[in-house]
Amino acid sequence: MKTVALVGSLRKDSYNMKLVKHIQEKFPELGIEIADISHLPFFNEEIEADPGQTVRDFQALVKSADAVIVATPEYNASMPAVLKNAIDWVSREGKEMAGKKVLIMGASMGALGTVKAQIHLRDVLDTVGVAAYVMPAAGGNDIFVGAAHTKFDENGQLTDEPTAQFISMVVERFKNFAALEVNL
Repeated sequence: MKTVALVGSLRKDSYNMKLVKHIQEKFPELGIEIADISHLPFFNEEIEADPGQTVRDFQALVKSADAVIVATPEYNASMPAVLKNAIDWVSREGKEMAGKKVLIMGASMGALGTVKAQIHLRDVLDTVGVAAYVMPAAGGNDIFVGAAHTKFDENGQLTDEPTAQFISMVVERFKNFAALEVNL
């Protein structure tokens, strides 16, 4: 399986990057490759037909994936612009996100994790242009890591055992979800 991870935080010490790296380490069978979205230009219809190699490489990476993991922080009760911009680049002409199985998650220092950001992210991923298959939240599949600064050590390792166990349970469900055939 090949999985591309989009991390919506560009911060060097990002909790969302730590979260994805935790899953990457614990579940090597997912074949997680973390996409670098930091160098993507702002989406602009004037350059959409010829966006440059950075965008084309990103689009090809997403297109080649079997599944996508999206880890978002929460800025002003929503997802960050850099993440929305990345999704915009893979939702237009080539529709590289269409039909991809997606697991969303987020970590923040706040008590509620990234609840509001994930609601907005689900709305975006569910639009006609994106057309991704997001793993349903029902059944306890929401990964909201609140108080993240207390759950990772100085080396970036997730040290909170209940959180690690919950994440493992959801990722196991995601592996099954990603294997489902969807015929519409």
